[in-house]
Amino acid sequence: MSTARMGAQYSIPVGDESVSAALTLPARKGNVALAFAHGAGSDMNQAINVRLADALAARGVLVLRFNFLYTEKKKRSPDWPPVLIKTYRAAAEWLAARPEAKGRLLVLGGKSMGGRIASHLAALGDPCDGLWFLGYPLHPAGQPEKMRDAHLPDARCPMLFLEGTRDPLCDLSLLKPVLKKIGPRATLHVIEGGDHSLSVPKSSGRTAADVEQELVDVSVDWFGTLKKGAKPAAAPPKESSPAPSASRSRAGTTTRGSRSARRT
Repeated sequence: MSTARMGAQYSIPVGDESVSAALTLPARKGNVALAFAHGAGSDMNQAINVRLADALAARGVLVLRFNFLYTEKKKRSPDWPPVLIKTYRAAAEWLAARPEAKGRLLVLGGKSMGGRIASHLAALGDPCDGLWFLGYPLHPAGQPEKMRDAHLPDARCPMLFLEGTRDPLCDLSLLKPVLKKIGPRATLHVIEGGDHSLSVPKSSGRTAADVEQELVDVSVDWFGTLKKGAKPAAAPPKESSPAPSASRSRAGTTTRGSRSARRT
């Protein structure tokens, strides 16, 4: 993957406050504008987020990275879910209104908590042509009984789950029944040996660059299947093949059927 760029810098209003954002322009023709939110323990400039944004833009994706209010204020603890949702909604609306996004499908997603908040927006009915999850935090580490899945069926758009087999926040044996319930809108791609950050052990014979390239390839292929307002026919959820193995929290949201929002 090429050396990462930071993207053009902007400030997005969130009520009486604002958050920093970076818009990475596509290097070629494409069909998607992606709002890419960070996880709970990082910010929009986490190295892997910047690298993935750059690589996706090189493949034709318009990518917006942005901070949540708590990261903008240099706080460690995430905001309460309604504030996280309010911030994400402001970012998504800002992106959709950009002239660069005209004619593109709007995909919401992000890393861990960022993707989970995107899913709450979609479940609430916010405009969204797809959900992109980079390590969905299905449950807190060591607490698989505290599932964060109840709202997902309410999101009526296609979803791509990029998940590692060693993720302590997403037991795949628990995720697969959730995806079966969602049906054909859900696609799962597994990174063999990947942890919550989708990092793989050295013994796998794969580098971080190898994994990131796989994430980009799978994502771009999936973006290409999206259609404005498309409703998939009834069928089992899809699972793409993984590459060979050489290969924190606050109170719950008030979305329909939502479980508690946990820090990830």
